[in-house]
Amino acid sequence: MKNTILSLTFASYISAMSTSVVIAEEHKHQHESHTAELALNQGKKWSIDESLHAGMSRIQNDLKESLDSIHYDRFTAPEYAQLAEKMESHLGFLFKNCKLKPDADAQLHILLSEVIQGTDLMKNSDNKKQGAILIFKALKKYPDYFADPEWKAINH
Repeated sequence: MKNTILSLTFASYISAMSTSVVIAEEHKHQHESHTAELALNQGKKWSIDESLHAGMSRIQNDLKESLDSIHYDRFTAPEYAQLAEKMESHLGFLFKNCKLKPDADAQLHILLSEVIQGTDLMKNSDNKKQGAILIFKALKKYPDYFADPEWKAINH
């Protein structure tokens, strides 16, 4: 009886580990595919949902509040860290709430990979300003590829 329970426990553990490896590989593959270029949906912008508009607007609003200080090199390392935390929070909101069709979602992930990279640079590099610039550039691309009628571009 003990051997049967032990065997079943071990089998469950191996099964769980295999599932984790598959999920990790799938996640890695998704991020590797983000090196692709953004593309339109057969010449048209991708449809969005309300959570995408909300999340992208939050990213834009927080960056916009800091742009002058960033531009004139008055933004401090602690301020970059705080801005990066806000970006991570907004990205978390998007990943949790945004429910696009698979093709549109794949395009969104390409765009958000730039925001993720910019956030990482703001947190972990000596060239924190470059991270903010990457996020700014991603925000400039957003209305070119996603149909967000309420989007207001940053005039800077």
